[in-house]
Amino acid sequence: MPDALRPLVEWAAERLPLGIPTLILGFALFLVVLRAVVRRLYALSPRVRLSIVETLDATIFAALLSLVIIVFVVQAFFIPSGSMEPTLRTGDRILVGKFTYRFWEIRRGDIIVFRYPLNPNKDFVKRVIGLPGERVEMKDGLVLIDGRPLSEVYPTALPGGDHACRSNYAPVVVPEGSVFVLGDNRCNSEDSRFFGFVPKQNIVGRALAVYWPPDRIGLPR
Repeated sequence: MPDALRPLVEWAAERLPLGIPTLILGFALFLVVLRAVVRRLYALSPRVRLSIVETLDATIFAALLSLVIIVFVVQAFFIPSGSMEPTLRTGDRILVGKFTYRFWEIRRGDIIVFRYPLNPNKDFVKRVIGLPGERVEMKDGLVLIDGRPLSEVYPTALPGGDHACRSNYAPVVVPEGSVFVLGDNRCNSEDSRFFGFVPKQNIVGRALAVYWPPDRIGLPR
C-alpha cells in the first residue's frame, strides 16, 4: 500500500463502522491504487492508458459522491421486525435523512433510526415520545407526559382497542441530551422501557419515506 494512503486507511478503520460506507471507501482506495498502477503501465499505449485513467477517475468520483451522500445526507434502512407496526412493517425499506437534525430540533412523534445504546453496531428504529426534562410514564397502556395523557395521532395500540397493550411503566425523567423512544407496536417492542434513554449522539437520522415495496411507498406519520 502506498505510504501516502496509509494514514487515510488507518483513519477509516478507527472512525468508520463496518458496513456500506467502509466498503465504498475501500473500493475507492483500490481504484486510486489501480489508477496509479495504470499510469505507470507503459506496456499500454498512451491512448489506452488515458482512456482507462479517465474511466477510473469517473468511477472514483461516483464512489466518493455516494459515500458523502450515505454518510452525511440520506441512507437506506431495512425494517427487520414488527416493533413499529402498523406504521412500518417487517420488510419495509425506508430512507433516513441524516441531515435533518442539523437544521431542526428533534420533535415528539418523529420516527428515528439510532444506534442501539447497548450495542452501537446495531441500528434500531422507534418513535420519539419523551424529550429532555419531561417525565414519562405509562398507566394501563396510556402514555403520560408530565402527568398528562399523550394524544397520539399516529396509529398505535391504545387502551380499549382490539389489540390494546395495557402495560405500566414507572415515571422517569428524560435527562438532557437524550430522548425516550417507544415502538408503535407497544406489545412487541424493545424500546426505552427496556434499554433506557437514547443519547442524541446515537441518532442516525429521521425516517423520511418508505420506498419499498411499491405498494407501501409513502411518508410515514
